[in-house]
Amino acid sequence: MPVALITGASAGLGAEFARQLAGRGDDLVLVARRRDALEALAGQLRAAHGVAVEVLPADLTDPADVDRVADRVASEAVPVDVLVNNAGYGLGLDFARNAIADEAAHLRIHVETPLRLSHAAYRAMLARGHGRVINIASVAGFLPRSTYGAVKGFLIQFSRWANVKYRRLGVTTTAVCPGFTHTDFHERMGLPPGQEGVVRGMWLDARLVVREALRDAERGRAVSIPSLRYKLIVALTRLVPANLLARLAEQGRASPSR
Repeated sequence: MPVALITGASAGLGAEFARQLAGRGDDLVLVARRRDALEALAGQLRAAHGVAVEVLPADLTDPADVDRVADRVASEAVPVDVLVNNAGYGLGLDFARNAIADEAAHLRIHVETPLRLSHAAYRAMLARGHGRVINIASVAGFLPRSTYGAVKGFLIQFSRWANVKYRRLGVTTTAVCPGFTHTDFHERMGLPPGQEGVVRGMWLDARLVVREALRDAERGRAVSIPSLRYKLIVALTRLVPANLLARLAEQGRASPSR
């Protein structure tokens, strides 16, 4: 059976990717910091779908843990066919007020970690002639939205390039760019439900985001923007002046969307 490795798999979009991939019969490698949360999810998926689930606890801001996960991605003993780079978190949007150590860790988990894991994946997948990399970016990557928009913009451009480079060799890359999505992402930043300052119609369901992401990845698309409303928003970003975009991008309190 295909094997999918998912980072940030214990909750939110990562857990939803695990559920939908298991539902179609993929075996899984689940990566996140909390072993207890991973084991609980793994037990549910084994019982519901009869798939093999490997639990790999790791802190992806720790270079040694990133190396361990990269080794698993590159392993030929039980090859990884699908890599989902999902791990991440948000910071406040005022870069000058944030601690630089926090910003550096934020950069590592959103840019360096997926870069290292993708490098391991491409080497193994290209040797086999097939594979898929899915990078969870954000609509914020199309907007001037502090360093969160910057790191997600990197993932979008990297995915576009990699898909052009490696798709003809059997390995596709897709950047998934959701807008505001109902997960625990905002609560983990200390924001109670309803306190994000975003109108109800802008919220997406995590199941829809993952369903569209997997569909677009299977079609070999470089960028997946779930929902028509966010496709239109991204199209409009090409027409709106940068100063207005920057003001609009600060909607949804002082922290990033995901």
